Parts: sequence; structure tokens; C-alpha cells
Amino acid sequence: MFRFLFLLFIIIPIIEITLLINIGEVIGAWPTIAIVITTAWLGAKNVRQQGLATMQSVQTKMAQGEMPSAEIVTGLMLMVAGVLLVTPGFVTDILGLLLLVPSVRKALGTSVQKHLHTRQGNTFGANAHFHSSDFSQGGNVYENEVDNSTVSTEKEPAILERKPHQGETIEGDFERKDK
Repeated sequence: MFRFLFLLFIIIPIIEITLLINIGEVIGAWPTIAIVITTAWLGAKNVRQQGLATMQSVQTKMAQGEMPSAEIVTGLMLMVAGVLLVTPGFVTDILGLLLLVPSVRKALGTSVQKHLHTRQGNTFGANAHFHSSDFSQGGNVYENEVDNSTVSTEKEPAILERKPHQGETIEGDFERKDK
């Protein structure tokens, strides 16, 4: 994790600054600044458009009673793309633009979902299995099992009965002071 953060916060900005300086020497400072601003604006516009389409897809799937897992992953990748696109620099712009391509998102989402496997049980809860990837230090698998003894198995949905209040009741007058 430390290596990843080191790469993210130290190496990438150094590469970005070097590229900005080199490209600025070749095409000039103002065209370089114009390219960076234009990619940020166009990228934000595309992220907004694709994000709204993804949100509609999430709402449709939820209305149908389906789990919108692919759409959630797509939404997260679009959020990362937006952050990358508004970050000044050419490397982050290229990475952000790649995340705007649906086939790239699908391939990346498939590889992410290989490492995160979820399944819904036919009970009141769901089981989740988190498999560690080759990038982590341990080979642990974390599993969460549902305790079926607490789940109602009746054919009718369990309705909680309201019980009368069994504590002390404090009676008094209420006067509104804000008017």
C-alpha cells in the first residue's frame, strides 16, 4: 500500500510536471495550458453525461429488484475518471479518458470483480466473500456467514407488534419559542 501511495503522490506529479514543461517548450506555454483546461472541461462534461446514464441504469435495476453491481462499479470508475481529468497533467488526462471508454471500464470492472465475489443468499441477509489479490501482503480470505437462527422462516412476513411504553412517561406543556 505504501508503494502505491508513494507512486500516486510523488512519482506521478514529477512525471506530470516534466511532461508539462517539455510539451510547453515544444508548443508553447499558452497552448499547453489551453490543452489542459480543455481536457478538464470536456472530461467533466463526459463524466457528467455518462454518470447520469449510469444513475438511471442503477435506478432501473433497483426498481426491478435486481442488484446493480456492474453499475456501481461503473459509477466508481467514472468518479475516478472525473478526478483524473480535472487534475492538471497529461498522464492523468490519458488515464481519465481511458476510463471514459466503456470497453476499458468493462475490462477493468471484470478484473476487479474477479477479486471481489458477492453472492446473495435466499435468506434475509447476504454473504460476502472478499478474496485478497496478488498485490496484498497476506493470503487471507474473509467470509461473513449469516446466522439463520435469527431469520424468520414463516411464510408470512414477520410483523413486529407494538408494545405499550414500559418506561416512565413525562407529561408537560410545550410552548414554541421561535415564533
